Amino acid sequence: MSKTLTTESGAPVADNQNSASAGEYGPLLLQDQHLLEKLARFNRERIPERVVHARGSGAYGYFEVTDEVSKYTRAAFLSEVGKRTELFLRFSTVAGNLGAGDAVRDPRGFAVKFYTEEGNYDLVGNNTPVFFIKDPIKFPDFIHSQKRDPYTGVQEADNVWDFWAHSPASTHQITWLFGDRGIPASYRHMNGYGSHTYQWVNAEGEAYWVKYHFKTNQGIRSLDGDQAAEVLGADADSHQRDLHQAIERGVFPSWTLYVQLMPVAEAADYRFNPFDLTKVWPHADYPLVKVGRLVLNRNPENVFAEVEQSAFSPNNFVPGIGPSPDKMLQGRLFAYADAQRYRLGVNHTQLPVNAPRATEVNNYGRDGHNALNPAGRGKNYEPNSYDGPAQTDDALAAPLKLDGHTGTYTTPAHTKDDDFFQAGELYRLMSEGEKTRLINNLAGSLSQVARDDVVEKNLAHFHAADEEYGARLEAAVARLRGGDEG
Repeated sequence: MSKTLTTESGAPVADNQNSASAGEYGPLLLQDQHLLEKLARFNRERIPERVVHARGSGAYGYFEVTDEVSKYTRAAFLSEVGKRTELFLRFSTVAGNLGAGDAVRDPRGFAVKFYTEEGNYDLVGNNTPVFFIKDPIKFPDFIHSQKRDPYTGVQEADNVWDFWAHSPASTHQITWLFGDRGIPASYRHMNGYGSHTYQWVNAEGEAYWVKYHFKTNQGIRSLDGDQAAEVLGADADSHQRDLHQAIERGVFPSWTLYVQLMPVAEAADYRFNPFDLTKVWPHADYPLVKVGRLVLNRNPENVFAEVEQSAFSPNNFVPGIGPSPDKMLQGRLFAYADAQRYRLGVNHTQLPVNAPRATEVNNYGRDGHNALNPAGRGKNYEPNSYDGPAQTDDALAAPLKLDGHTGTYTTPAHTKDDDFFQAGELYRLMSEGEKTRLINNLAGSLSQVARDDVVEKNLAHFHAADEEYGARLEAAVARLRGGDEG
């Protein structure tokens, strides 16, 4: 026997097909509580979409430690080989709106929530190891330049490239974005990176700077521009559909986690700023260390409740893991959680997808919109004389020694800190075919820019990265803009 349909207050609904009216042909009645409740709820079913990473997909799974790393960190979920921790992973594009297509040239978000016994640990990264900017004060400007133009209502190449013309540090990430990996064939066929530098601390208090690398076990697969256009035309939800169907079939995607580890003392004398998000650490200097395996094996039951309402903050650390002086990370420590408080409310951490699963929450947070776990008559101040939760006096991460004067700094602090050398190194690593496709992709976009000075400023960046790189791109742009008939 089927269940009885009820109102939100639990009263049975007599008729869900017809509204109450004043006579058979009369106007509707304000007293029809079921009608008003349905319409009022419908009007409020959507919440503000994320300003960035709005278009996303997600799944549950687990992380299993396969290699001994406890000598580097005292984080409990990494403490022994064979240990498994439940997790939720959300993939996303960056610039597109909630209804945008999946197969587009755009970085992909790779955000992991580990439900550890010491609390939730959020690792918020991308499918690229670097980013466009190195200081969070430029993040709103960058995103504004990539989003829809306030006048035309569409993304404009003029805005995109004008920002990059004034941001030489973007050259490295632009080279990644317009290369062969710029449009992943699916979320399963791309790597994930923590991108930022973080801190690991072991039981003896020894600290390391760390970078995360999630290498896909499905192999890298990407689309060129023509393939992506065909996929977008046939199925705008291609990546969402692929991930969901793979897990439904029992083909569980997985990634192997590696880290790079730098002893804290080596950072000061490294040849470039190791906390600069626009640069990578060469593997020759800091080889990959294997940690474990991430597996996705369960789809959400409700995409809105579990994917759209999932909330990540890089400030959610656990003992043994902490932040670094990476300026972009420092900005995100505040910005991510604040964005979720706006979108979902101050109690968004109580939603099932965001709530800890292997431990319980004990604090003095009270009230607010959608408070799901009020503490009753419990005291809401600390310290108190009523056995309320107390601090541990055990810092999550190691202290960082600081010196210098407060202020804003633009002068590089390291000997090799220009914005172009790693973009040039990446270009020179490419095969001839990869270089040709990169040049064609860049020229196709840059040639759409109307202002000559913006084009010239951008070309200067690529010349600075590698003279051949710049010359080939300049010639390709000239041909497409009609400036070279040869």
